Formats: sequence, structure tokens, C-alpha cells
Amino acid sequence: MNRLYRPLLMCALLLAAGCANRPALTPSSSPSAPYSTLSPEQAEDIAIHALGLVGIPYRYGGNTPEGGFDCSGLIGYVYRSRVGAAPPRTVAQLAGFGQSTSMSDLRAGDLVLFGAGKPTHAGIYVGGGRFVHAPSTGGDVRLDRLDGAYWSRQRVEVRRL
Repeated sequence: MNRLYRPLLMCALLLAAGCANRPALTPSSSPSAPYSTLSPEQAEDIAIHALGLVGIPYRYGGNTPEGGFDCSGLIGYVYRSRVGAAPPRTVAQLAGFGQSTSMSDLRAGDLVLFGAGKPTHAGIYVGGGRFVHAPSTGGDVRLDRLDGAYWSRQRVEVRRL
């Protein structure tokens, strides 16, 4: 796709998502899954909203577009603003959020957690083998590929609300 048209496509997707109704999640009785399962529409809404935050500066402890994001702050902001869920604040705690699912069942809106043992980094899967994340100090929220040179060598866990 021509680089000139990408911003236009992104704006159109964001406008469409902003006009859509967002049904709230309802509490569940399971402590490991505090909310009922996301609908496909909610999962897609999460992915579109995450894509709209690409380019926001990284800031350790950040959890707003105005102040910047770290990886778990980005996830918390997107989930709270799109579906009303309040995920845990740290990547280590995100490892127990929602339900584990397989890479073969990966879909938009799922969390991807990276790291051997305890996860050390996380992002939001947006489809097409790509995920949005806040990578590190000095960087910006960005879109990367799971099969990229660096990420394909990392252990990945998938979590679904």
C-alpha cells in the first residue's frame, strides 16, 4: 500500500470505530477472568484503537496519550477506554489476566506477552501477524510484526479477555 494512503486509511478506520456502539463488559464469577468474553466487535474495536495510538512517545509509567505510554500503560488505556475493563498495571500481572490461548487461535484484541519465565513486555495483537506496543525509552508506540527478526525469537504467550 502506498505510504501516502496509510494515514487516510487509519483516519477512516478511527472515525468508523469512534462512531460504533461499545457494549460494556459484564462481570463474571471467575476471578481469573473478571469480565465476560469480548465480542468480535469489541476485539476489533480494541485493535483499531491501539492502531490509532501509534506514534505516541514511550514514557516509563505512562498511561495516557498526553503523558506517553509504557507497554502495560498502553494496554490498560486501550482496554479501559474501549471496553471498560481494568487490566492489571504490570506486565507480570498481565500474565494472569483473562485466559491463555494458543498462537494458532490468535485474534485481534488479544494480548501478546513476551519473555521467558515471567513476561517482561506486552502488546495488543491487531491482526495480520502484527501487534501494537510501547517498546522502550526514546521510542514511540509502534506497530511490529510477530515474525520480525527480533520478536520471532522471543517466547510469546497469548492472553484473551
